[in-house]
Amino acid sequence: MTKSFRNASLLAATVVLLGLLAPVTSSASAGGPLHWARCEGTGHDPRQECATLTVPMDYADPDGPKIDLALSRIRSEKPSARRGALLLVPGGPGGDSLDDPSGKGQKLPQAVRDQYDLIGFAPRGNAPSTAVDCGLGHSDLALTALRPWPDAAGSVTGNMATARRMADACARNGGALIRHISTVDNARDIDRVRAALGERRLSVWGVSYGTYVGAVYAQLFPQRTDRVVLDSSGNPDPVRAERAWLAAFEVGVEDNFPVFAKWASAPDNPYQLAGTAAEVRPLFLRLAADLDRAPIPWPGANPAELNGNVLRQTMLNSFYDPDDYAGLAQLILAARKGTVPPAPQSPPDTVLQNLTGVAAATICNDVAWPRSTTFYQRSVDESRATYPLTAGMPRNAMVCAAWPWRPEQAPVRITDRGPAGHIMLVQNERDVATPLSGALKLRTALGRRAVMVTVDSTGHEAYLANGNACGDETVSRFLATGRRPEADVYCE
Repeated sequence: MTKSFRNASLLAATVVLLGLLAPVTSSASAGGPLHWARCEGTGHDPRQECATLTVPMDYADPDGPKIDLALSRIRSEKPSARRGALLLVPGGPGGDSLDDPSGKGQKLPQAVRDQYDLIGFAPRGNAPSTAVDCGLGHSDLALTALRPWPDAAGSVTGNMATARRMADACARNGGALIRHISTVDNARDIDRVRAALGERRLSVWGVSYGTYVGAVYAQLFPQRTDRVVLDSSGNPDPVRAERAWLAAFEVGVEDNFPVFAKWASAPDNPYQLAGTAAEVRPLFLRLAADLDRAPIPWPGANPAELNGNVLRQTMLNSFYDPDDYAGLAQLILAARKGTVPPAPQSPPDTVLQNLTGVAAATICNDVAWPRSTTFYQRSVDESRATYPLTAGMPRNAMVCAAWPWRPEQAPVRITDRGPAGHIMLVQNERDVATPLSGALKLRTALGRRAVMVTVDSTGHEAYLANGNACGDETVSRFLATGRRPEADVYCE
């Protein structure tokens, strides 16, 4: 859903920066106080502090092996107005929020920053917390390998082979921790963070995959949540979980393509692709098919060619933020001439290894995926016929189709049981990764516990990002005062 699930390079670049924020303190147990100290490195707010919290690796064996979680904090800017702590729950799976108190946390209005200590963390498995990786080969770190694009003819045979190879590597190199990385584990870790902070109740701002973690936390610990904002949510289907989110891309792309087509056909656009919006879709489909048949060499890229699936993945990436449309258009214009732009920059493989290991573990440990090649081939064939822009990828097999372990915990079913009125969903109407149709399923599941703010905007992540002033003001008011609309609202 968020950045690791959609764009490993972008998220890993963030992880590179956040690696500078490794805590310099010794670990504190979950039952003891946190020892805050300066964060190592540069580039963050000088007020930001770091600490380390020790938690059980396996909550079924709380006295067994332990792991460390890296935390960060910027204190309330007005102690006399302080209400508590606001935990910034990152997207992914595979993201972290260690630098968020210094980054997006500073976009919060003053009234919110006055009331809360802003808390970031690196979830289990993410460096600089106790880290995992699968030791994958370089080619398997390409986003078109991690995201299961079928081959040019639509066959999934290669995807199943990739799933087996990646799963074998994770089993061989992931260590014991890789079996204990899941959404439920993350939620239990959050409650250990709450306790270590000395908070009776915890406020949460979860984004993308972080909305699922936040919803599961509110379900498991309803009396320990205060004000919860879930920004850009997916379908909480307890049978499919992340498989449902992958499938949602086919709808998300269809929701967003008309906006891109209108932009790409505007007469004053220096990257204009066609004279009318109606021409952009067939142009894109023809170019992708041409690149399926005859890829263009792309030295320095991974894979080292521009093929149809690389173009499709670039389209999907660009739809997360309309500001990225220009990059997609430039790639299309170059490819139509038989050329390519400079290869996109990518973080070191070591960073991608960590991110990919956490993402794979979470997705595969949350729920069991089908293991039949026939199942995926039939699903991909149906998807290709109905949603040609995504070429069957959203219903294809990921590494979980060959994951060597079954989930150790039953997935959490999100329900309306819990305190009423303490959860606010905010959702852009056109979101490629977490389309409105999926977010509405979470809204229905939460019932009276929640209210939903739907924003007439395009892009992933609504609050203080790709939304609008009406949505931002509604969420900020809720965080600062607890006031919320009596019913769901639409921010035009």
